[in-house]
Amino acid sequence: MTTVGLILREPVARRTRQEYLYLVAGLVPAIPAFALALIAVVATALSLFAVGIPLLLLVLSAARFVPTWFLLPARATQGWTWPRIEAMPRQPPLRRAGSVLLDASRWKALAYASMKFPLSLIGAYLGTFSIVAGTLAATYPIWWFVDPDGFGYLDDNTWTRSWLLAAQGAALLLALPWFLRLVVAVDRTLINSLLRPSADHQRVATLETSRATLTADAASTLRRLERDLHDGTQARLVNLGMMLDRIEEHTEDPGQRHAINSAKGAVTDTLAELREIIRGVYPPALDHDLRTALSTLAGRSPIPATLTGDLHHVYGDATKAVLYFATNELLANVARHTDASRIAVELAETATQIVLTVADTGAGGATTDKPSSTGLSGLRRRVEALDGRLDIDSPTGGPTTITLTLPRT
Repeated sequence: MTTVGLILREPVARRTRQEYLYLVAGLVPAIPAFALALIAVVATALSLFAVGIPLLLLVLSAARFVPTWFLLPARATQGWTWPRIEAMPRQPPLRRAGSVLLDASRWKALAYASMKFPLSLIGAYLGTFSIVAGTLAATYPIWWFVDPDGFGYLDDNTWTRSWLLAAQGAALLLALPWFLRLVVAVDRTLINSLLRPSADHQRVATLETSRATLTADAASTLRRLERDLHDGTQARLVNLGMMLDRIEEHTEDPGQRHAINSAKGAVTDTLAELREIIRGVYPPALDHDLRTALSTLAGRSPIPATLTGDLHHVYGDATKAVLYFATNELLANVARHTDASRIAVELAETATQIVLTVADTGAGGATTDKPSSTGLSGLRRRVEALDGRLDIDSPTGGPTTITLTLPRT
């Protein structure tokens, strides 16, 4: 198709229809969103006198849904999409209020709402006017014979002059697609600036998602490996030991019995080592209950240890494994490196965090800076892989308190 043909086809092209429908449909959510933006301006002014802060918090809470309001027409007509604003995590009231007030995505959503309504109104109004007036004018020479005065708006109009009006109407219709594209382009620029996260933010979100997936996959792989070792290799070693027992019962030769006993001892030692490996890969105790698993660790500690607190939610394998191995490592460190008389292990959770605290009465001095502190350094890396934090409070002379904090996921 020639360039002229493409230009003549644009007023009825699919893209033109979709952009016009997008502007018209966008007016529906734009009206309440614009009202919300106006209320935000008033609330911001009133917040200077403190009385507007509750209203501003309410408006910003509602602003979380603004991107979602515009998502349906954008996706249906243009195929656009963007992420919703995530709800705030459960926090104490004052901290939650501060987080809402400082959430840039909500302010950007209100800024978009304040510009979306006038932009859609101009685009929809002028688009509708161009379609109606342009079509009537372009076809005026046809219906001039029925109504020469153009519904009373045209005086002394002749059929020859009607073609001038038709040319103006055709020009208006031909200009319509480019006007719609300009308005939609401005709207898309606003969306990219105010509703979509920046490239850096998207990259960080993608990396965080990838890391969470890899962490979950690693935990799942370790759990599968533990099952294979427990149900496969360990079971075959047990069967081998039973076979050796049966062979020994039917053997009278002292030399053979000695060899069989040596083989049985090797199998027993291998089973013991395998059980330690299994516990190091993924403790079977975690299949039941985390608190029970930690109670078992506390009960096996050579230094008297008590466990208090509990978790009331179900967490993933990676989180449970970190808590278990952290407790195991910290209890072992106390037994190896201190002269503590008792250990207190506390497990707790808040609205957003899981907190594990291990305190002992030893001489203190625990740090991740010493060459001998590879266990604590490795533990810190493992905790940070889950966006957690390891805090060490261990002054010289003691006592030592190590706090592990993980986000609730």
